[in-house]
Amino acid sequence: MSTANISSPHSSIQDFGHAVGPSVKTQRILALILLLCQAGITVSGSIVRVTGSGLGCVTWPNCHPGSLVPLEGAAPLVHQVIEFGNRLLTFVVGAAAVATIVAMHKSKRRTELKVYAWLGLAGIVVQALIGALSVFLKLSWWSVAIHFLPSMVLVWIAAMLYSRIAEPDDGIPTRVFPTAIRTLAVIAAVALSIVLLTGTFVTGSGTHSGDAGVGMEGRLGVDTYGMAVIHAICMYVYLALTLIMVFLLHRSSAPKAAKNAGWVLIMCIVVQWAIGVAQFYLHIPRWTVPFHVGMSSVVTAFTALLWAHGRRRVDARDVHSLDGEPTTKR
Repeated sequence: MSTANISSPHSSIQDFGHAVGPSVKTQRILALILLLCQAGITVSGSIVRVTGSGLGCVTWPNCHPGSLVPLEGAAPLVHQVIEFGNRLLTFVVGAAAVATIVAMHKSKRRTELKVYAWLGLAGIVVQALIGALSVFLKLSWWSVAIHFLPSMVLVWIAAMLYSRIAEPDDGIPTRVFPTAIRTLAVIAAVALSIVLLTGTFVTGSGTHSGDAGVGMEGRLGVDTYGMAVIHAICMYVYLALTLIMVFLLHRSSAPKAAKNAGWVLIMCIVVQWAIGVAQFYLHIPRWTVPFHVGMSSVVTAFTALLWAHGRRRVDARDVHSLDGEPTTKR
C-alpha cells in the first residue's frame, strides 16, 4: 500500500457544489462553536466541583424538591447559582449540537458528518443523565469519573466533525500517514485514554469532592500521591509517543498542516504537564483544577485533529502517488 501525498488538502474552503443549506464556512463555524461548548462545559463542571457546589441543587431535573430553580435558604446561594448555571449550560451545548445537525442535513452532507453531529447530541443527553446519577449518588467518586470521561469523547467527536467538514463529500478516501505512523497514532490515542482515566483516579482520591458536606465520604480509597505518580508516568509515555510520531511525520511526506498540528499538540501537552507539576507541588490548589481540566479538552481536541489528518477525503486532482503505485483507498 502506498501513502498519498496531498498537495492542497485545505487550500480553500469550498461549498462542494451544494446549492442549498449553509456554506461550508458556516458549517465549520457551527462545528467550532460546538467544540468550544463541549470543552467549556467540562471547565464549568470543574468549577462546580472545586467550589463545593456539586449539591447546590440536591435533586434532578429540579434543583430542589418542587422547584426547578434555586430556592433561597435551601443551600448557600452561591453554590446553587454555580450548579444551576452549569445545568443551564447543557442547553447551550444542546442548542449548538442541534444547529450543527440542522446544518449537516440542510446542506445534504455525507452520512459520516451527520453521524458525528447526531452522536454529539446523543452524548449530551447521556451526559445529562450521568450528571443526574452523580447527584443522586451524592457525588460518589466513580459517578463523577464517568461523568468526565464521556465529555472527552464528545470533545473528540466535535473535533473530528470540525476537521471532516472541510473535506469534499465526493472526495477520494486517502491514507495520508504511513502505516507505521498510523499504528503509532492508535497507540498514542490509547495512551491518552489511560492518562485521562488515571487522572480521574487522582481526582477521586483527592480532597475536592464537589461538596463541603460530603467531605471524604465516598472517595476512592487509594493513596493520592502514588496515583498522581502513576498518572504522571502515563502522561510521559503519551508525550514520548507523540514526539516519536511527530518526528516520523517530519521524515515522511505528510502535509505541512499535519506536521504543524503535531507540534501544536506537543506544546499543549507540555502546558498540561506544567499545570500538573504545579498542582503536585502546590497540593492541588482549587484554582488550578479548571485550567487542568480545560487543557485536557484542548489536548484531546488536538489529538483528534492530528488523528484526522491521517486519513482524508481529497479531490482526485490533489492525490499523487509517492511511488507511482495507485493510491490506497479506504
